[in-house]
Amino acid sequence: MSQAIQKTLRDSAAMRWSALLLLALAMFCSYIFMDILSPIKDLMQETRGWDSTAFGTMQGSEVFLNVFAFFLIFAGIILDKMGVRFTAVLSAAVMLVGACVKWYAVSDSFIGSGLEHWFTDNLNYIPVFDELGVSPFYSGMPASAKFAACGFMIFGCGCEMAGITVSRGIVKWFKGREMALAMGSEMALARLGVATCMIFSPFFARLGGQVSVSRSVAFGVVLMCIALIMTIVYFVMDRKLDAQTGEAEEKDDPFKVSDIGKILSDQGFWLVALLCVLYYSAIFPFQKYAVNMLQCNLTLEAPADGSFWASPQVTIWQYVIMLIVAATGFASNFQKRSSARFSLLAVSIASLVVYCYMGYMRQSAESIFAVFPLLAVLITPILGSYLDHHGKAATMLVLGSLLLIGCHLTFAFVLPAFKMSPVGGIIIAYATILVLGASFSLVPASLWPSVPKLVDAKVIGSAYALIFWIQNIGLWLFPLLIGKVLDATNPGVTDPTQFDYTAPLVMLACLGVAALVLGLALKVVDRKKGLGLEEPNIKQ
Repeated sequence: MSQAIQKTLRDSAAMRWSALLLLALAMFCSYIFMDILSPIKDLMQETRGWDSTAFGTMQGSEVFLNVFAFFLIFAGIILDKMGVRFTAVLSAAVMLVGACVKWYAVSDSFIGSGLEHWFTDNLNYIPVFDELGVSPFYSGMPASAKFAACGFMIFGCGCEMAGITVSRGIVKWFKGREMALAMGSEMALARLGVATCMIFSPFFARLGGQVSVSRSVAFGVVLMCIALIMTIVYFVMDRKLDAQTGEAEEKDDPFKVSDIGKILSDQGFWLVALLCVLYYSAIFPFQKYAVNMLQCNLTLEAPADGSFWASPQVTIWQYVIMLIVAATGFASNFQKRSSARFSLLAVSIASLVVYCYMGYMRQSAESIFAVFPLLAVLITPILGSYLDHHGKAATMLVLGSLLLIGCHLTFAFVLPAFKMSPVGGIIIAYATILVLGASFSLVPASLWPSVPKLVDAKVIGSAYALIFWIQNIGLWLFPLLIGKVLDATNPGVTDPTQFDYTAPLVMLACLGVAALVLGLALKVVDRKKGLGLEEPNIKQ
């Protein structure tokens, strides 16, 4: 067979990176919707009566079905049985349905409807779940929060299914090639969704001078429609690849319970899974409260009405500058000529300084936190490329945990000390958020490419599903815990910008300490058993 005939879409760098872009754009949209209410927590309390407990309970509901109905385990089985492309489209469709439910729950049409009355009178007590303290609802929870939680549960099923599907898709298209770089790049683009959410969710909520939280969620629903389109295009592309290779859609051997047993009996798998749940529990739940935390720890004065800094146009300009930061920083990693690389890097850094200055002038907590993924976008490809060619994944996990601990302790004790310093506080906030973003690059970029080294290829979908399921336990628990701890440590506080966040932040720092211990243990196990976590992905 000639070399020309043997060449497939996967062998073309342009085509496999195009496939990655489709998956990454779908995740980009899902990340925006995942935190669509996070930067407007204060508005949810003012307009819908959601206190911190209601807000945290609703946010934690995203992963409730994944954890307690074991949906993620079934998602992994579906992925292993039905393949990447079918599961990708299914996950996007499920996310869209959940997004629509959540939008209606926070819309004005829900107020006074029969559904509102039903949710007010019902779901105040769930047998067994209430006794165990794990119910997604509680007596006195606002009806809109209950119904939004239902929609968020549906969305969460699709979102986590999409997460394991994207990981499996990248393995399919990039195994034996630049897999860590691909995973790192996908995560970098997806993380831009966090920044997009932080900037545009408050923008749409306050558009026209009249507050409407449903506009923000409607923006997310439109993006979920786009995500569905991206997965359909990927479906066509992936099917063409299988037609070229002559292989059936990537369906594995019949699923056996013993396959999960093999995964669960592996010590290296458990160390990675537990490290994952600890680390992600200190990041994703924090994102849901980060804007409010900054509002409580910074002295922010709204710019004068009628000024450029108070106009809607400044939001668009700041986002454009953010995209320049991300695009030039990301592209600098792929330049062969040093002059081009450093030129793009200089533009990225200069644009980042401009972005930070605009955030300061806007006196906006959400635009300040939106800087979170920008350093990650810059260094994730570097980390991915380093892992592909030099390895050291376990070492990066340890370093990421150290940075995580330092950032949460800085937020807890250093930032409040500078509350009366308008400039100093914002500088510390920016620096800490950027470092936290760097930590968020170190851990995922090294964590996910390590999984194929720990389990057989035929059950890799189930392995990712099990890790995501374990991770989801933390993603359900800690948004709820943060809300409860906030209410418990701030009795009588009704102003959403006056909470003391010290206790929740110390709790998150403790998760980082536990992750650090597991990272060090993983290095020891890797050295003893030769798991290959410190070895490069691309073999010479």
